[in-house]
Amino acid sequence: MKFPGIPQVAYKGGDTFSFQWYNPDEVILGKPMKEHLKFALAWWHTLCAEGSDMFGGGTVDKSFGADKSDVIAHAKAKVDAGFEIMQKLSIGYFCFHDADLVEEAPTLAESNKRLDEVTDYIKQKMDETGIKCLWGTCNAFSHKRFMAGAGTSPSADIFAYAAAKIKKAVELTVKLGGTGYVFWGGREGYETLLNTDVKFEQENLARLIRMTVEYARSIGFKGDFYIEPKPKEPSKHQYDVDVATACNFLRAHGLLGDVKMNVEANHATLAGHTFRHELRTAAVNGVFGSIDANQGDLLLGWDTDQFPSDVTDATFCMLEVLSAGGFTNGGLNFDAKTRRMSHTPEDIFHGFITGMDTYALGLRNAAKIIADGRLAQFTEQRYASYKSGIGADILSGKAGLKELEAYSMQKEPQIPDSGRQEMLEGIFNRLIFS
Repeated sequence: MKFPGIPQVAYKGGDTFSFQWYNPDEVILGKPMKEHLKFALAWWHTLCAEGSDMFGGGTVDKSFGADKSDVIAHAKAKVDAGFEIMQKLSIGYFCFHDADLVEEAPTLAESNKRLDEVTDYIKQKMDETGIKCLWGTCNAFSHKRFMAGAGTSPSADIFAYAAAKIKKAVELTVKLGGTGYVFWGGREGYETLLNTDVKFEQENLARLIRMTVEYARSIGFKGDFYIEPKPKEPSKHQYDVDVATACNFLRAHGLLGDVKMNVEANHATLAGHTFRHELRTAAVNGVFGSIDANQGDLLLGWDTDQFPSDVTDATFCMLEVLSAGGFTNGGLNFDAKTRRMSHTPEDIFHGFITGMDTYALGLRNAAKIIADGRLAQFTEQRYASYKSGIGADILSGKAGLKELEAYSMQKEPQIPDSGRQEMLEGIFNRLIFS
C-alpha cells in the first residue's frame, strides 16, 4: 500500500476527505452518476509530474517508495500507486502516454520490451480491480528528436520513428482494452513561414493519422480516434488550434468520419473560446467524443492544468454533454495536476475530490436546468418564425432569392425581439445556486 494513511473516499463522509455531491450509484436522468461521469486518472500528471515549471525543479516525490534507478521497479510502483488512488476514489478509468508508463530506453526495441513488461503488470491490476483504460496516446513531442514535430517533421527518419512509436502505443491501447486513441500534436505546428511548407506538413500529418487508423482497425481496435485541439504552447501556430480548425483539417483530408475530438477546458480558453463553445462546436460537427477535465488560470498565458473547481463552467459542460447524448467511448479525464506548492500525497486526493465533486454538482445542476425547461423553451421560441410562413419556405427550399425579394418588397421587417440575455443568466443562476 502506497498511501496507508488515506482512507477510502465515501459520499457524505462528513469531512474534507469525502464527496459532497458525487454519489456514483445515484440515478440522474435515468443513469447512475458513474455512467454520466466516466472519470479517468491521467497517468502523466498524477503519477509522473513532480511540480516543476520553467523557473524551478520538482517539489513532489513521485518515486512511490521505489529506487528510480531501477526503471521497471519504479514503473511498477507507479502502477501500484495509480490503482490504489483509483480504488480509493472510485475512479473507473485511466489514460496514458507510452512514455508515462516507463522511462524510454536508448533503443526503440528496448523501449518496447519495457512497455510490454509494464503493461502486463497493468493488465493484471485491471483484471483484479475492474478498472479500465479509457484511452491511450503516444508521446511524440518531449524528446529533442521531435523539436520540429513528429508527423510534420521535415525529417523522413523522424516521421518514421514517430510512426513506429504510435504503432506500439496503438497496440498497447488494444492490449489494455482502451476505447479511444488520441492524437495529441504537441509539436505539430510552426514558428516561422520562412522555413515551413505548411501544405506539405499538413498533408503529412493527415497521412500519419490515416496510417494509424488503418493499422488500428486491422488489429481489432473498435474504439474512437480523437484529436485534442490545442493553441500555441509550444508552437506559435498549432495546426489543431481549436475544434473548428481541427474539423476543417479532418474534412479537407477525408478524415472527418474517422476522428472525433477530445476537448480540453484549459485549451479552449487558451484559444480564446469558452469550454462550452468548443463542446458545442464539436457536437454540431458530429465529432463530440471525450473531455480533458481541468481549468486554467486566465491571468496566466499557458496551460496550467488545474483541477476543476468552477461549478458554473462544469454545469455548462454537462449541459453540452447531455445535449450531445452523453459519452459513448469517451469520458472525463482529469488532465490536471496539483499546484507546485501542493506537494503531499493528501493533496493529490484533495484535487480529485474537488474535481469529481465539481462535475457531480455540474451534472446535478444540468439535470435541474433541463427539468425546468425555461432556457430550452426560450431558445426554441426565438426561432419560431421558421416554423411557418416565409420561414418554413426558406427551410424547405421553396423560397429562393427572387421569392424573398418579392416578400420583402411587401413587408418591412421589424427589429428582432429581445434576446433577454440578462434574464436568462438570472434564471441560470437561480437554478444552480438554489
